[in-house]
Amino acid sequence: MKENLPLTLLHQIAITLIPGVGDVLAKNLISYCGSVEDVFKAKKSHLLKIPGVGEKVASAVVNFNGFNRAEQEIVFIEKHNVKPLFYLEKGYPIRLKQIEDAPVLLYYLGEGDLNNSKIVGVVGTRKASEYGKACVDNLVEQLAETGCLILSGLAYGIDIHAHRNALKLNLPTVGVLAHGFDRIYPSQHSATAKKMIETGGLLTEFMSGSNPERENFPKRNRIVAGLCDVLVVVETADKGGAMITAELANGYNKDVAAFPGRVNDEYSKGCNKLIKSNKATLITNVDDLYYLMGWNNTRPKPKVQQTLPLDLSQADLEIYSFIKNKTKAGIDEIAYALQIDSGNLSLQLLEMEFKGLIRTLPGKYYELT
Repeated sequence: MKENLPLTLLHQIAITLIPGVGDVLAKNLISYCGSVEDVFKAKKSHLLKIPGVGEKVASAVVNFNGFNRAEQEIVFIEKHNVKPLFYLEKGYPIRLKQIEDAPVLLYYLGEGDLNNSKIVGVVGTRKASEYGKACVDNLVEQLAETGCLILSGLAYGIDIHAHRNALKLNLPTVGVLAHGFDRIYPSQHSATAKKMIETGGLLTEFMSGSNPERENFPKRNRIVAGLCDVLVVVETADKGGAMITAELANGYNKDVAAFPGRVNDEYSKGCNKLIKSNKATLITNVDDLYYLMGWNNTRPKPKVQQTLPLDLSQADLEIYSFIKNKTKAGIDEIAYALQIDSGNLSLQLLEMEFKGLIRTLPGKYYELT
């Protein structure tokens, strides 16, 4: 092992290289072992007691010999000023911390705030029509006043159109990649990607040398779905990457919006299908998006002294106090601040709503009654 290399980062990269260990299992290993370094120090007998770890995985951990590759990646990221973001560390995106299968380790190039107060994902077909481009033009232009971050996948069509519009309007925009930082795919978007790094950025879970393989794109899509507050599907067929991203966003309890299209248009079938199946809210302009997300809910409310029930748990009191101090708060924000699992938090919030303590606002925000 080379001298002067950061050992913690070395192990953070190494755990992503263990055969048979995905993001969920990696987090489980770290949780049971105590730290990422201790995973590699654990005895096989101890590893076999960890849920989800069988003979094959335990052997892969104790016999791991990929530290040289991890060392090479450290040299690469230091040379190119890439920021590694580990899921237990401060710089990791708050919204992704709540996603069970979010990457253990991300690589980031750029200056944009991945914890921007408003993140809008924009996705759609690679074969964007003039109608689809016009929807993106209007949406991004009207979002400019919010200072939100525009998130997409740097692909042809809707993705690149959203990124370029954001750059034109000085909005931060981040592209999530399905490959490592030693290339840009498609290469025609390299100039745009370079500009994005200045005020936004590029994000990937893939090490240098990783090709844009077919199986990488659904993995890329889950980051887009998990990182945004709302996913806007502009134009898509009834199958494809945008539809996968919408399904993932629904599974992550994110808001999904879609622009409707003509019933016979091939690349409006997906949007119409999402709307028809109640998997997306129909929007035609940014006001619809504001309403969905509660971003225009600025009317002052009269302050009323709330009488709390005596049977509130300590967890309920912590949630109540947090929302009270913030006036209104989103579910991801509450979960991160109070370190509560998002599934359990949803149940607690529902119980508090039944007790008349809080009410739900559009966009999965909550306020006191």
